[in-house]
Amino acid sequence: MTKEASNAVEGAQASVDPSDPYLREEQTFPVLSEQQVDRISRYGETADYDKGTVLFERGDRGVDFFLVLKGNVEIYDFDPQGQPLVITTHGVRQFTGELDLFNHRKILVGGRTGEASTLVRLTRAQFERMSSTEQDIGEIIMRAFILRRTGLILHAEAGVVLIGQSTDRDLIRLNRFLNRNGYPCEVVAPDDAEALQYVSSEDLKIQNLPIVRTPNGQVFNNPSTADLADQLGLTEEIDPEHVFDLAVVGAGPAGLSTCVYAASENLDTVVIEAEAPGGQAGTSSKIENYLGFPTGISGPALAGRAWIQGQKFGAKFAIARAANEIEQNGAIFQLTTEGERKIRARTVVLACGATYRRLQLENYQKFEGQGIHYAATALEAKFCNGSEIVVIGGGNSAGQAAIFLSGYAKHVHILIRREGLEATMSDYLVRRIHQSTKISLHPNSELSSLQGDRVLETVSWTNNQTNAVTEKPITNVFVMIGAVPNTAWLGDCVELDNRGFIVTGSNVQQGTSAPPFQSSIPGIYAVGDVRSGSIKRVASGVGEGSVCVSGIHAYLAENA
Repeated sequence: MTKEASNAVEGAQASVDPSDPYLREEQTFPVLSEQQVDRISRYGETADYDKGTVLFERGDRGVDFFLVLKGNVEIYDFDPQGQPLVITTHGVRQFTGELDLFNHRKILVGGRTGEASTLVRLTRAQFERMSSTEQDIGEIIMRAFILRRTGLILHAEAGVVLIGQSTDRDLIRLNRFLNRNGYPCEVVAPDDAEALQYVSSEDLKIQNLPIVRTPNGQVFNNPSTADLADQLGLTEEIDPEHVFDLAVVGAGPAGLSTCVYAASENLDTVVIEAEAPGGQAGTSSKIENYLGFPTGISGPALAGRAWIQGQKFGAKFAIARAANEIEQNGAIFQLTTEGERKIRARTVVLACGATYRRLQLENYQKFEGQGIHYAATALEAKFCNGSEIVVIGGGNSAGQAAIFLSGYAKHVHILIRREGLEATMSDYLVRRIHQSTKISLHPNSELSSLQGDRVLETVSWTNNQTNAVTEKPITNVFVMIGAVPNTAWLGDCVELDNRGFIVTGSNVQQGTSAPPFQSSIPGIYAVGDVRSGSIKRVASGVGEGSVCVSGIHAYLAENA
């Protein structure tokens, strides 16, 4: 949507989304003062450009920042026929860019001069120096960049089209991956006339679905998550010979906290993440007891802010491929990710969290991703409209999921093996569940049967005291029964406790003098849910990540 179009709908009474960034033009597309323009100009070079000069194109990495002194810059995407489509136009004293100016991913849009123009051009290094030195201007730019990306996502601009059935496991997988990584996408059913605008009828055969189609016409048939990340340029290119000060494995709250504090203190930092920033917390609909957010904050929002913070301070993110090996060569640790990619660092923080615990039931694996879910976000909530659903688990994640999903579902059934929730769930959640007319608690109950053809259609649960069986036509089950540490890939690299969590600090066998978050190997640290004895809370993970950085500084100083 162009700014002109958004202005046209701003006054309309119907179908206006008050959260639409395009309706907050002063923040999304700010006009800087003459004094601010003068300050920015000192960091770059001013030059004249002819009409139609292409400044950057979709797919470029590390593009420059442009400030308009005269003329304008048109930001464009492509329509289904491959023709340029102007999204917005930056006029005098406005600037180009969005979140990808803080990283080296492939950018989403192109930019060209709409008329003969005079522009101030800042290279990436000049832009980073300006935005960190001129902090008031940097804040304006940061807010604009966040809102611009939000606008692209909300209006499905400059992203990809996913074609497939909404209940298909692989379409859900791709959609979730793109959503969690802040990448715009639009989902189109294969029998929708719109689908034929993007691909041929031959491509729409069932064996090819789901299809990913990029704005420049590339078509991918059911790509793996890693292949899609590569094709879209979501992973930054990492030089295998470069040695980082710190490699963080995992981008949950603990890993993101480590990243932000380390990068802000000038440590050359890279984060390795198998899917997307946020970890399990990133799938939470709302976290209400996190300090400083009295009305709560969603897991994706909290993770997204921390992810942007880390990039602002210069951290790199290698996503879509999990670490699967670590070895030490002298003073250097080498991590190998899926696809045999190598990342080298002087120190390592293991913040790899935990993997979802699964139920041992017939047909369980068959319905994972097609009826069985481990997250309760807006993406999953869409599947629940007007239907009954089941949430399994008695912890805070289950309680938060039940309350959030009750706003979409006809009714929510919570199954727990215990007699009640009080011993395992925060009091504020317990009270809300008991007070809700749309949530029923089933104590002493366990899921016992899953039935359906291609997707889940019917579930049964059994009362473990009376053996009574309840069967219902339910198509969505949310499993929130905890997790197991994600440490199998470590082998015998570091000491683990008898449950597979990483032993740190005074609990390490070699002695009691180790720093609190150091593992049995000096230079390797563990924080968050993967650490033995950790408190499984977002706030404690964030605290561990921040405190850990002081030990890293001391280690690097001793081993310089």
